Amino acid sequence: MAELKYKPVRHDHAAFLAEARQRPGFAEAYDALALEYTLAGQMLKARAKAGLTQDAVAARMGTTKSAVSRLEAAGKHAPSLATLKRYAAAVGCDLQVKLVPHKAA
Repeated sequence: MAELKYKPVRHDHAAFLAEARQRPGFAEAYDALALEYTLAGQMLKARAKAGLTQDAVAARMGTTKSAVSRLEAAGKHAPSLATLKRYAAAVGCDLQVKLVPHKAA
């Protein structure tokens, strides 16, 4: 089965966020999901760098495209470490998790 090459759609995320932050309650809700958005962004970048579609990643993981879509949708799903490891392997990456002490106030 030939794998399709992923071609990302251009999106000015900084401009989108600047406009969205003007809406009441958006900044607080967005900031509450900062870790999830960071992880989702890293996942999308890794998949794009690997040149893979969601279908191709799903095939490598032994799952469905919709499952991969849910993984890449920040805040809607809390994947297990095992699932994140499988995703990382599918896009040619290693998964690293670390605990960082709080900064002293």
